[in-house]
Amino acid sequence: MRVAIETYGCTMNQSDSDVMRAFLSNHFELSNVENAEVVVINSCGVIEFTERKIIRRIQELKSAGKKVVLAGCLSRISKEALNLADSAISPDNLEKVVEAVKLAFNGGARFLEWNNVDKTSLPKLRLKENVIAIVSISEGCMGHCAFCATKFARGKLRSFSIERIVKEVENAVKQGFKEIQITSQDTGCYGLDRGKLMLPELLERICKIEGDFRVRVGMMNPQFAKAMLSDLLNAYESEKIYKFLHIPVQSGDNRVLKDMKRDHSVEDFVEVVEEFRKRFDVMLSTDIIVGYPTESEESFWKSYELIERVRPDIVNITRFSKRNGTPASKLKQIPGWIVKERSRNLTELSVKIGLENNRRYVGRELEVLVTSHGRKWMLARSNEYRAVITFGELGEFKKLKIGDCRHNYLLDSELRARSFFATLSTGASLIRPSGL
Repeated sequence: MRVAIETYGCTMNQSDSDVMRAFLSNHFELSNVENAEVVVINSCGVIEFTERKIIRRIQELKSAGKKVVLAGCLSRISKEALNLADSAISPDNLEKVVEAVKLAFNGGARFLEWNNVDKTSLPKLRLKENVIAIVSISEGCMGHCAFCATKFARGKLRSFSIERIVKEVENAVKQGFKEIQITSQDTGCYGLDRGKLMLPELLERICKIEGDFRVRVGMMNPQFAKAMLSDLLNAYESEKIYKFLHIPVQSGDNRVLKDMKRDHSVEDFVEVVEEFRKRFDVMLSTDIIVGYPTESEESFWKSYELIERVRPDIVNITRFSKRNGTPASKLKQIPGWIVKERSRNLTELSVKIGLENNRRYVGRELEVLVTSHGRKWMLARSNEYRAVITFGELGEFKKLKIGDCRHNYLLDSELRARSFFATLSTGASLIRPSGL
């Protein structure tokens, strides 16, 4: 039987697909979607737009005569997606994927029970199309955000064994992976269910592993980063850790943050960012929800002014999406045209800031790690995790000079020179690479 996996959403889902791929490879022929008889959809339910997209995809696949196994967050969030699928598993029943595939031809099955599974103990089959290995360190979170449905799917925090995480990273490095992406719903609260915040300890243990590799730390919420700030900064001193900080603020108005049931203030966010910048040339990524039901015009401009003042390199802007079953879904929604206008204003500001930030690197020499293929060139990452378009071999550490930039990537001066001459001869412009 030929089986394929389609993955949507976050790095946690990508890691879950590595697990399912390992189980499936022992029983079936792994295939592309076109040739597959069964397609496992590893779904994302963070916003309604993505849910509708995945539901349409399930319908397309079934119309093409394929059986569909629903995995990922929608198996516990969306009754419509669940009823369309021929079989289903939840995020903590990954070992049931083989059984779910077999049963998809016999009336299906739904494996939705809650299991406290340490995923570091499960096998993984990672694709070798790049040198990136994703390592999950926990499942669930400590939050109670009024807008989020992910907790319905992932549940409360369950931190995985620090010994097993370190062993998994060690094995990935031995297999040739050069970038280790530490991932979770919130890396900052790792260990809290066991009595204390343990992320700095985990990072220190990982950095003692022999080999040339880099670690990208995934998203952490401001309140946890602040609570362990001194130890976290010390852990980041290692040259193996990208000086990359993904810390979501969500709103620049403390009143809206309270309505969202976020456990941090704007001031907490700013303090963490300022302390990191005192120690490192850090690349900052943050998240903003635009159009939350209680966001007034004044609230929005507070968010705008916060981004203008803090100047993040990346701002992930999400228009508020009502998720059934959440407290925020019961609130009166802001008209769509207002939300769209606010999103446009904030996007324009973010692009402007991103370009201005990147221009500081033009003319500088950087060390980079070549991590993956772009559309025509190679994608590399600087020590701050800035995207750099260059030549090179996968897994290569190299030094280069930055010749140009866009708001979301830097350009190797050698590649820029070649592209410039190509532009003169063909009339073509530089093509924005994929995967950035």
